[in-house]
Amino acid sequence: MSAKSHGGGTIARGTGIAIWRQIASDLEAGIAGGRFGAGQQLPTEMELATRYKVNRHTVRRALAELASAGFVEATRGRGTFVSQKSIAYPLTSRTRFSEIVSAQELQPGGRLIASGEEPAAGLLAERLGLAEGAQTIRLETLRVAEGRPIVVATGWFPAHLVPDIIQDYAESGSITAALARAGFADYRREASWISAVPLDPADRGHLRLDGDQPVLLVESVNVTADGTPLQFSRSRFVGAAVQIVVKT
Repeated sequence: MSAKSHGGGTIARGTGIAIWRQIASDLEAGIAGGRFGAGQQLPTEMELATRYKVNRHTVRRALAELASAGFVEATRGRGTFVSQKSIAYPLTSRTRFSEIVSAQELQPGGRLIASGEEPAAGLLAERLGLAEGAQTIRLETLRVAEGRPIVVATGWFPAHLVPDIIQDYAESGSITAALARAGFADYRREASWISAVPLDPADRGHLRLDGDQPVLLVESVNVTADGTPLQFSRSRFVGAAVQIVVKT
């Protein structure tokens, strides 16, 4: 049996513990001990393979394990980075992305990815209380904190309630501000549904994720002051970036 130290742990052969798992544990210890700080890029797969005297496949499996546990984030073409501190994201009757991020002394931001109109059908019609075929307006947005992608959200709105929301959002950069322009400053979240779902290939680039790690899906319905459904949204959060807090 031989053992090699790599500046944060020991890799031992012939112990019955898979080498990739030992590498993952060594790197995890380095992250916990501050050898690799939040947001810092890890050595490349080739550099790690050389350091641990293993092939790149072994290193890749170790990094995949760390990514699935939320310790690192891999981005195609950029490398693997230590996950930054997660954002506490409370789900309340007045959940607002910008307010949540700003309260944690981070700079919120975002942009419009796509927009359009589509008829309500199935679950969408049910959530918005619309007849089948009624027109909705769809906004797909990317929201970031300090430039770090946090969530891609698709929101649908009854077209007759907010006919100018695409333009209003483009000008204000805020769903809350756009709804206020339409006369709905006092809206609230009526219900949320949370689940883990596979990463959609269309979201991979926006969220800077690589591989097949799941994302947190939060579906929600917002209503006006009198209870009229105003928005149905499907928000796909980077799991390592947020900690969903459900307040009761």
